[in-house]
Amino acid sequence: MVPDKMDAGLEWQIGVWDEISDLYLREYARRFAPVVDAVMVRAKIKPGDVVLDLGTGTGALALRAARATGPKGRVVGLDISPDMLQLAERTAATAGLKNIELCEGRTEAIPAQDSSFDVVLASLSLMYVIDRAAAAREIVRVLKRGGCFVGAVWAEPDKCDIVRFQQTAGSFAPEPPVPDVGPGSMADPDLFVKQLAAAGLTARVETQELGFEFDTFESAWEVLAGVTTSRLDPKRKDEAKDAVRQLMWQQPDEPRYFRNLTRFIVANV
Repeated sequence: MVPDKMDAGLEWQIGVWDEISDLYLREYARRFAPVVDAVMVRAKIKPGDVVLDLGTGTGALALRAARATGPKGRVVGLDISPDMLQLAERTAATAGLKNIELCEGRTEAIPAQDSSFDVVLASLSLMYVIDRAAAAREIVRVLKRGGCFVGAVWAEPDKCDIVRFQQTAGSFAPEPPVPDVGPGSMADPDLFVKQLAAAGLTARVETQELGFEFDTFESAWEVLAGVTTSRLDPKRKDEAKDAVRQLMWQQPDEPRYFRNLTRFIVANV
């Protein structure tokens, strides 16, 4: 990818994540807890393990990993968003966890030495990586022999309600600076599995249906699309809301369960 386009894409993503950091901690983290649980089950983290959490966000998975690896282990949480990391640091301090290091960086260029980690995790973050071939090489590079990688991504929109919601709303916004990033962009993870294989890591894909609920359409809109559509002019924003509501929420004042098929990319070195 052209470096200027990569830089523009990175700057755009950092801006979005910084803007939604408080909302993510308050709303997303608890709804994505089932995915975190499923990643932890597959990762099988042991006391004393050294763990890397890619795209750690506000730190929900990193905190779980830190408790699992215990005081003799260590967890590094990596993210591109300074605001997200600041919230993760605050949450870790409140929890009294001292075996977490949070740092700014990209999955395409992990700031760590070769063979540094027993476990590498990427819960719902790979979909936002701009250069996934580089990310695959980096994941393999930093894993120890015998190490484990677990990544989680959303499935396609007809099987994953959050993707259908966000893709429909996003279709009314301008095209992002880089293609093929965001919810649903790794609905078919086969290419990434091949990229891991090219880097020397054989992975398998497991599928699990997970979900969460919103009480009303307005609450779902505010959480899932409010920030990303905030720059649209009022008419365009109303058109986006109407499109999502008609597609997914016939009774806007009633609760709705989001059925979210999740694909897990699991590998052992």
